Amino acid sequence: MKILDPIVISTFSTVFLSELGDKTQIATVAMSAKSKKPIAVLLGSSLALVLACFIGSFAGASITKVIPEIFLKGAAALGFIYLGISFLKPFKSKPGQE
Repeated sequence: MKILDPIVISTFSTVFLSELGDKTQIATVAMSAKSKKPIAVLLGSSLALVLACFIGSFAGASITKVIPEIFLKGAAALGFIYLGISFLKPFKSKPGQE
């Protein structure tokens, strides 16, 4: 595997762009501001993201041996469509709450 393999570039771009402004980044900013130890927060958050990606990568490679990739892509697409629609719906508060 070469460093500039298209899958490396695609994965980096996807993860990097999806994490910008994400709740994880906001939590990291808050923890760094509160602790005044940005290097420790960087180390902890980086290790957590690496571990989460490690689990996802190997789970994804293993699960395709049992479930065809087309079904996994379909399930992911349906999940994202559901989330997108639910985020577009206006928030309805309960009667008496505003």
